[in-house]
Amino acid sequence: MSLQGAGQVWRRLDVTVRDLPLALLFLVASFLPGLRGQGTEFGDLPDRPFDALALGALALECLPLAVRRRWPVLCLTLVACGFALDQLRGYHSAAGTALPVALISTGSRLEHHRRATMILLSVAYVPLAVALALLGSGGETPTGFVTFYLVLAAAWGAGAWLRATRIREDERRELAAAEIRGAERAQIARELHDVVTHHVTAMVVQADAARYLTAVPQRLEQSLTAVSETGRRAMTDLRHLLDLLNPDHGSGSATATGTGTGTADVRAPAVGRVLTLVEQTRRAGQPVDFTEQGTPPASTGSADLVAYRVVQEALTNALKYAHGSRTSVEVRHGEREITVEVTTGGTGSRTTAAVGGGRGLAGLRERVGVLGGEFSAGGGTDGGFTVRARIPARSAS
Repeated sequence: MSLQGAGQVWRRLDVTVRDLPLALLFLVASFLPGLRGQGTEFGDLPDRPFDALALGALALECLPLAVRRRWPVLCLTLVACGFALDQLRGYHSAAGTALPVALISTGSRLEHHRRATMILLSVAYVPLAVALALLGSGGETPTGFVTFYLVLAAAWGAGAWLRATRIREDERRELAAAEIRGAERAQIARELHDVVTHHVTAMVVQADAARYLTAVPQRLEQSLTAVSETGRRAMTDLRHLLDLLNPDHGSGSATATGTGTGTADVRAPAVGRVLTLVEQTRRAGQPVDFTEQGTPPASTGSADLVAYRVVQEALTNALKYAHGSRTSVEVRHGEREITVEVTTGGTGSRTTAAVGGGRGLAGLRERVGVLGGEFSAGGGTDGGFTVRARIPARSAS
């Protein structure tokens, strides 16, 4: 088994099992000859050799460390009792070091009744100090008792600092996760708006026109065919978007809709397919002139998709607010940027689909701005409307 695999198995173990080796290490270290008599000496009592009672004191001091994260108060209580017995009997074992460890763990892990726990520990320290002072030879001064109490308080404070640090880190991660979720929801909303609004607008315009073609069966059939094709294209684009939202997207098990393969690219259309978008708009009754200059570079990052969305939104608005007005689409490919300009005359008519709150243009401005580009949209003196975008190529997705 590799080290990484062993680490994963270790992390899956219960926290008590993972803390048990530390408890056993303290217990074993207490019996090592080199550490005998080198433990915490508090109260100026003479050293006493280990006896049967010493085994109980060592067990109380060391073994509760196995539950220091699961039951921190229980751990600290047992360790403190073992420490008191250790000092009152004069064993002065190395296991006394477990008390600061228990204090740090409790200060770090305890979530409720923290103040009450600190008060009870401080109160319990007083009779221990008095008992040690009465049993000792008087070598331990009040300053020594106070100093030792401050050392224990510092151990608790270290645990409290670790807890505060962990809480701040959890809050930071939660805030970052919330921001990511918000950005993802906004991205999904923009994609749905772009896909649904354009296709539905085209279908509404085509369906409205079909009502006036009942006397011309050939043209009526063409109009209904265009509505059907637009609906199928909308379904395909929506499936593509849902595939992108699928956690299995990109794996061999994912199936690309409309391609018949499991490895097809379901990414939204690139700027090279703007001509298809223009043809669809023409079939909806909008006269569109299309000009494309330059050759798209091999890699444009997200620029080609954003350029496509700019044209899509501009043509959708032309269909809704200036139906029948001549519209020109110019796309210029440079080495470092893609420039898009869509101009619509002001002589067209509003359709029944002409509803919206400007979300589309606001979304485009944000998309282009994220890539470091420039976006503008506004009316002209002749009543027309122009959308311009300069999008740096090779930008990160």
